[in-house]
Amino acid sequence: MRDFKPPSGPGDLPALSENARIVLQSRYLAKDSDGECVETPAEMFNRVASTAAEAEARYGAGRGDIAAMQRRFYSIMSSLEFLPNSPALINASRPGGMLSACFVLPVEDSIEAIFEAVKSTALIQKAGGGTGFSFDRLRPSGDSVASNGGTTPGPVSFWRVFSETTDAIQQGVFRRGANMGMLSVEHPDILKFLFAKQDIKVFTSFNVSVKIPDAWMKTLASGGDVPHVVRNPRTGKKYMLPRNLDVGGYTIKDLAELTGGSQPPKSRRFYCVRDIWKMIVRCAHATGEPGIAFIDRINRDNPTPSLGEIEATNPCGEQPLLPYEACTLGSINLARFVGREGEIEWDRLGQVVHLGVRFLDDMVDACTYPIRNSVQLAQANRKIGLGVMGFADCLFLMGIPYDSEQGVEYGRTLMGFVDKAARQASAKLADARGPFPNWSQSTWRIERNMKVRNAAITCVAPTGTISIIADCSSGIEPLYSPVFIRRILGGRKLMCISSVFKEVMRGRGLYDSKLERRILAKGSIRDIKTIPSGIRRVFRCAYDIAPRWHVRMQAAFQENCDAAVSKTINFRESATASAVDKAFMLAYDLGCKGITAYRRGSRPDEPMSLC
Repeated sequence: MRDFKPPSGPGDLPALSENARIVLQSRYLAKDSDGECVETPAEMFNRVASTAAEAEARYGAGRGDIAAMQRRFYSIMSSLEFLPNSPALINASRPGGMLSACFVLPVEDSIEAIFEAVKSTALIQKAGGGTGFSFDRLRPSGDSVASNGGTTPGPVSFWRVFSETTDAIQQGVFRRGANMGMLSVEHPDILKFLFAKQDIKVFTSFNVSVKIPDAWMKTLASGGDVPHVVRNPRTGKKYMLPRNLDVGGYTIKDLAELTGGSQPPKSRRFYCVRDIWKMIVRCAHATGEPGIAFIDRINRDNPTPSLGEIEATNPCGEQPLLPYEACTLGSINLARFVGREGEIEWDRLGQVVHLGVRFLDDMVDACTYPIRNSVQLAQANRKIGLGVMGFADCLFLMGIPYDSEQGVEYGRTLMGFVDKAARQASAKLADARGPFPNWSQSTWRIERNMKVRNAAITCVAPTGTISIIADCSSGIEPLYSPVFIRRILGGRKLMCISSVFKEVMRGRGLYDSKLERRILAKGSIRDIKTIPSGIRRVFRCAYDIAPRWHVRMQAAFQENCDAAVSKTINFRESATASAVDKAFMLAYDLGCKGITAYRRGSRPDEPMSLC
């Protein structure tokens, strides 16, 4: 598809779409006391570039070097080749100065610790960051509290406190409060956790995932007909779940304790492993919640296991973090690197990867972290998350269908290149600035014998808003539709039209407002016979693509990624729970670190729609 030519602006000023300008003016550009914008997009990019470049002074850079680096950082942002996460664009060189998007906070089993985590959540989200939590350590509902002789309400009740905190502070901030709540499948309150968010009107600021270990998946693969065993994190005692439980109101006292070293008896009186799996699948089929986190797979890539196990991720799942870790993300717009001959300009892509890694490493130093513990761990591990966006557009420009062997292989090749170049860039920074402080006890030294500046370097984020600014497809997702409606903060609707599709069709004299309306009515071009079959085959959209191709693409990118991959596995409205089951199993078999399914129409308010 060589008919598309990216727009170019006057000089080095950013050439932005109308939707990009709307989003920037509503959420990113500095405003005066009357709410009027007092900053241009070019000034915003220069402000962010300056913040990153000034961090180079601590490594001996003089004023001339800093100015030169500022120009380079400005260039890759204003050209829309690379953009950092939203907090960096908004907060750089402004009061607060919080630049990281991703945090994980510990939730320990005491009232003091729980509400300290609530306070930290408020501070992070006020500054624009997202938070992830594991509720595994909280004792189950009905368990005793020695200090007052009472019993605890359990993780779901405290989860509600975190949710309401987010709801209370998100009015007046520039982005929706976002959280990830995780619970082990082996926690006694797992049934409550699974069904709590089936009411889609509650916990609206949370994504939720069930953490499943490999041993549990192996039991499932062997038939899963043994009783599902849960464990009280306070006492270590094990229990089985009777089938006659009141899912919303049971307590630990309603469970059947396993005494001593006894093996769980096979009995239809208790839920078996397969039953729990089916519940997870049915819930995901019904509402898109919960997702699954394959926690052992995540921890096999934990670069600093001596500091503890990873228990949770950021809100969209692409960045597994230790308690109190933080991470700044940035994404490269792959569509900007497709040359006139329909091939990736590899040298130029490599240069931007190197510059992106340097930018993000500088941002670790430039960031003002809202909580003290995150300052220490963020700078000791220096995790960054360099990823990609515009992948679907990239495939369009190259004439490659997303749901094809060639498409999956190209995804694997692209991410392999980005990951290798990013590691080279981090190693180069380590030579100049030293490896991250915890390097000596990390897998980078012990297993790989490689000095790097950052404990984790690559991940694939969803890039929801920054992809609007860059006028490209989100993350590695297929296009939702060539024409669709996107809802942004405040309920405003944006008409989104794929610039690549529009220019390709215009080049053939086939684009007009009537075609826009037809696509908006259908959500796809697959059945519009006036469009040539070759174009219809290439411009495949999210719900044209079978779920197995979604999973295979996620797995292909995961092969060459330090952290994880944010990806939604889309299902048509008519999809069965069995189809979700197969996708979840395929994700595990292919080595994905987690999976999220979404069946079209399973929620009334979708961020992307056709009306």
